[in-house]
Amino acid sequence: MLEVNNIEVLYMKVVLVLRGVSLKVPDGSIVTLLGANGAGKSTTLKAISGLLKTEEGEVTDGGIVWDSVRIENIRPEDIVKRGIVQVMEGRRLFEHLTVEQNLKVGAHVRHDGGSIKNDLEAIYSYFPKLKMLRGSISGYLSGGEQQMLVVGRALMSHPRLMLLDEPSLGLSPILVQEIFDIIQRINREEKTSILLVEQNARAALDVAEYGYVMENGRIVLDGPADKLKTNEDVKEFYLGLSEVGKRKSYRDVKHYKRRKRWLS
Repeated sequence: MLEVNNIEVLYMKVVLVLRGVSLKVPDGSIVTLLGANGAGKSTTLKAISGLLKTEEGEVTDGGIVWDSVRIENIRPEDIVKRGIVQVMEGRRLFEHLTVEQNLKVGAHVRHDGGSIKNDLEAIYSYFPKLKMLRGSISGYLSGGEQQMLVVGRALMSHPRLMLLDEPSLGLSPILVQEIFDIIQRINREEKTSILLVEQNARAALDVAEYGYVMENGRIVLDGPADKLKTNEDVKEFYLGLSEVGKRKSYRDVKHYKRRKRWLS
């Protein structure tokens, strides 16, 4: 369904952020992209959704193919109409609007107004709390409620592929589990493909079928999620566990990375 082929991304025609990144999201699958802060994960999503253009970024090499069509030079609104929607990091809402008004904004690219009411009920079935809060001002919601709302708003556009950027950010462990359970339901029941960017590697690998690990703007490792969970490097530096199951300190990780750079 989606193929990212060896892309490079420049910001302001100077800063090279992505270097030869390639990945695939098969139809109906959940794929995760892991890595530390600044690795280039969010930039990869913005390259796919077209939002790079709003930040003086551009794909300068390689290509992005969606349903056999190159989309790296298509406008963001046209990419949404083709079925790709990004849920950005940080729970971006129209804070002065109510919950239901925010959800209806998600349907603005559609022309079948008669089904919007049914879609709202479907969203409320995934997020019952939003139904209770449908008339509440969105800016006053909790972090978990806002995360539910931005995912629900994305679903209102009937996406075939959702790009989720750090959905667990700032949430309690219980809410993280709830959000990821709902992501799996959406994938299973709506047949929506999902590309999931996460720093919570354990939660991401539990729901994904395939994963990619990114460092310094490059893909350095990929494979089935089950195999990544047992890979010693992933366990040590992304899941925080050593071979004997002891949590590694941040200092140990930094020392390893400095040593790896020196050896290379």
